[in-house]
Amino acid sequence: MAELRALGSSGLSVSPLCLGGNVFGWTADEASSFDVLDAYVAGGGNFIDTADSYMHRFPEQGNEPGQSETIIGDWLAARGNRDDVVLATKVGDHPRHRGLEPATIRAAAEESLRRLRTDHIDVYYLHFDRDESIPVGDIVAALDGLVRAGKVRAIAASNMSPERISASLAFSDREGLARYVALQPHYNLVSRETYEGARLEIARREGLACVPYFALASGFLTGKYRAGRHQDAVRNVPGLAGGHGETERGARVLGAVERVAAERGAEMATVALAWLAQQPTVVSPIASARSVEQLPALLAAQDLLLADDELRLLAEASA
Repeated sequence: MAELRALGSSGLSVSPLCLGGNVFGWTADEASSFDVLDAYVAGGGNFIDTADSYMHRFPEQGNEPGQSETIIGDWLAARGNRDDVVLATKVGDHPRHRGLEPATIRAAAEESLRRLRTDHIDVYYLHFDRDESIPVGDIVAALDGLVRAGKVRAIAASNMSPERISASLAFSDREGLARYVALQPHYNLVSRETYEGARLEIARREGLACVPYFALASGFLTGKYRAGRHQDAVRNVPGLAGGHGETERGARVLGAVERVAAERGAEMATVALAWLAQQPTVVSPIASARSVEQLPALLAAQDLLLADDELRLLAEASA
């Protein structure tokens, strides 16, 4: 069983693999989602990530925002294991609660709590900070109110500029309010520039945990989606595969991952996640599974420690 890791200064301990809930209610129905959640917990996982907006991006497929939270809430109620799980969700992208105005944050939190069938959210992320005219002090004060009310245990940020992250932390410190404990950036072997740089320096300086999303580049790093080949029609949606399959860099990275995987007798997904988990400040990469069969390769990353030369090979291929 993998050792739990501290999530920044939150006091929460999480598994080194966070299970993404974006597929629940989209490519995984309720029964499949329950099976995946059961298998993840049985495999030692305790950290589940979702958002109030999952999955409204594909309404033509019958997706409605909040389905993921509802499924997770029903699973928690059915299993009676709420206290065994670190539950993270996000605010700011729900069609009825878009943005980060204080009133929006408060209303969205209440709806998330209802769908999740719980009285508290362990980690509450700001999903998108699209309107920078909203003062960070107003946002932090609204989040702090939720913490003081016992509805949220810790706060964090996802898609927010380095300048706004720093300003938020400075405001929290100056006013004695709740401060971010984690960042959730887009970060993987083929998308390093969004985190490595200013955000990484902030995380190091401020003691924030990094919980990367798209850790497998929407499945690209599993090796299934190569140039000219799309094995899964559902995944063949513009933007989801990141466009990496047609690039020289993408091919170079896949070659390096495949080489390490072959030498270790591991799946490519396992190697890609293990590399990410060993990067500075990274605590728990997020990966999703729409079926139980996809989980073993993800869970195995919790126990795979790559050697320095393997880390270097992968880093150089992705530079």
